Amino acid sequence: MTVVIQIGNWAIKETKKHIENVRKLLQWVVSDLENRGKVHDQSKLQDPEVEGFLSTTNTLKGLTYGSEEYKEALSAMKPFLDHHYEHNSHHPEHHEKGVDDMNLLQIIEMLCDWKAATLRHADGDILRSIEINAKRFNMSPQLTQIFKNTVPFLEEIEDQLEHGE
Repeated sequence: MTVVIQIGNWAIKETKKHIENVRKLLQWVVSDLENRGKVHDQSKLQDPEVEGFLSTTNTLKGLTYGSEEYKEALSAMKPFLDHHYEHNSHHPEHHEKGVDDMNLLQIIEMLCDWKAATLRHADGDILRSIEINAKRFNMSPQLTQIFKNTVPFLEEIEDQLEHGE
């Protein structure tokens, strides 16, 4: 009976240690995501990007994401977009192998960026953006589905933003 109690106590102690380790890891993830939120796209507010984004943001707002007009506008933005991608790791263009070189935290920021971008467009649609970008960045069907599975969560947040919550 003593051996069973000792094993039981050891198992409980190990389980508590595991729970605490998961808690600590999640706190690190939250901290990284909070930092990403603080520094997200700050390069757009500095040279050489600020002038380029000031002159094109309004134009892009009126275009449908993924359309030929949108792609033409992006090609005109190439000089400062190249700088932007170079300094922001949540863009697949930042990485040699695109999405395949990104970590999960960069991918979370990327998806949030895509969702926020849809809020700028009258016809913005995150599901359509995911489909377009899945092809554009050669994303796996599994990652594409994970993004789609996350959309209801992001739309719930969008509803709260619209209602000032």
